[in-house]
Amino acid sequence: MQKTKIGTVEAIMLILTIIVAHSVLSMPTNILNTYKSASILNVTYVSIIAIIIAYFVYKLLKPFPCMDIIDISELVGGKFFKNVVGSIFIIYFIVSSSFMLRSFSESIQILYFPMTDITFIISLIIIAICIANRLDFSSTIKTNVIILPIALIGVLFLFFTNINRFVPERIFPILGESAFNTFVLGITNLSSFGGIAYIYFLPPLLKENTKLKKITLISIIATSLYLIFTIAVLLFIFTFFTDVSEISPLYTATRYIEFGSFFQRLESVFLLVWILVFACYLSIVCKFSTGIFQKVTGISNKKALIDIFGLLILGIALIPKNLAISQNFEYKVYPYLMIGIVLVLGIGILIFANISKKKQIHNINTNNNHFREELQNE
Repeated sequence: MQKTKIGTVEAIMLILTIIVAHSVLSMPTNILNTYKSASILNVTYVSIIAIIIAYFVYKLLKPFPCMDIIDISELVGGKFFKNVVGSIFIIYFIVSSSFMLRSFSESIQILYFPMTDITFIISLIIIAICIANRLDFSSTIKTNVIILPIALIGVLFLFFTNINRFVPERIFPILGESAFNTFVLGITNLSSFGGIAYIYFLPPLLKENTKLKKITLISIIATSLYLIFTIAVLLFIFTFFTDVSEISPLYTATRYIEFGSFFQRLESVFLLVWILVFACYLSIVCKFSTGIFQKVTGISNKKALIDIFGLLILGIALIPKNLAISQNFEYKVYPYLMIGIVLVLGIGILIFANISKKKQIHNINTNNNHFREELQNE
């Protein structure tokens, strides 16, 4: 992982890729169905918490320049603990991305290729990401820098071209079903900020490690704004959520665009952009997973690992029998995986590492003071 160095803009786009990939699936529908008219309020509230958490993560990483969470885990608990933490993050990345690949592939199948076997669609995407990672990870990063801004602008385009259809009254009642549901139970919506997980692995990859603070704050703030615009588009367009497609709510919103007689049926353009973003997302997952595995095992054959992890993603993606099962994973399993692994485990390791480092510094200073006192007494 250390050989590939990325710039500030590339790192920001990398983190933003995670939210864009998730928003194309059923994540917005889940938020709307859970928080209803309070969805925008909940997303705004959770966004503020996510920004605070991301800044806290940066502060905890700052004493360990050019080290990622795996390196820090080794400092905390040795090689065994390092292997355990590395394995947990690999499982998290691979399993979550595999189920999302299944959901995304089934959406494409239902919309455009109903007669095509789902295995064929998934396999094509896997082949594409394996080829991309075999070429060089920098190719994925450069593609991402080109494609992702189009996806971000696309949500703003959706917002402003559908503004005449908006019904602002749908934000009432402002607190939705209850304040408890919006602000207490709603804290689980932190799972929307899955990009925080990749901040743990950025320090060794950055060309300028001093830019980590800038990257962290800009990427999470941009994620917040993107999520707010996405939820606003869906909340204000649809008559509550019976009208929202269970396949892809954003895709449904693109069909409402009326932009003159020349620009029609723009949903296909949006879908093409989302496919490219999703391919970049999977390439990033594959890159980080293989990098962690190399660091844990010491294996140097990167190209063989790419194919193995590609087959692993394919195999897990074929486990769900239908779209409902993969969406159930997104609703009921992924939020707790993200919060448990990324926030609780990750931040816990960093806190413990910082405490240990401060104790070491304190002990060194104490020993130095004793040594000076002995010299003075002599």
